[in-house]
Amino acid sequence: MSVETISKNEQLVRNVYQAAEEQRIQDFVDLFTEDGVFFDASVGKEYRGAEIGRTVEIYAKAFPDMHRELYKFYESGDDVMVELSLNGTHKGPLMLAFGTIPATGKKMSAPCGDFFHIENGKIKIFHCYPSGTVLLEQLGVLENLSAVIQK
Repeated sequence: MSVETISKNEQLVRNVYQAAEEQRIQDFVDLFTEDGVFFDASVGKEYRGAEIGRTVEIYAKAFPDMHRELYKFYESGDDVMVELSLNGTHKGPLMLAFGTIPATGKKMSAPCGDFFHIENGKIKIFHCYPSGTVLLEQLGVLENLSAVIQK
């Protein structure tokens, strides 16, 4: 029988997810290098320094029961890629680049791909690619697009 071992890099990434799950914002930020970057592709925004924890705060307010279901880890040297889903109930305002979506009470389970680059035991780069269209459709936001689409 073989015992599956988790690399230090995978454990670091699991720790960052756990800090986000538990809404431990400072612990989340502390797992990044001093010049680390968090890029949220769904809104096209980069966060640095203390602002790195901002997306955790935003999503925790909108989805207080937010859970990240981790499906698969892929590693290549100091790069870690994760296939996951973001799951929760929309119970608070969701602040996005184009405005705020008030709570809908609807559940979401949005597929996501995350890409990390590790340097000296900390996260230097974290690019998060959640499926914004799936998330918005599940919240009922896309139902109103027909009013703005020109044919």
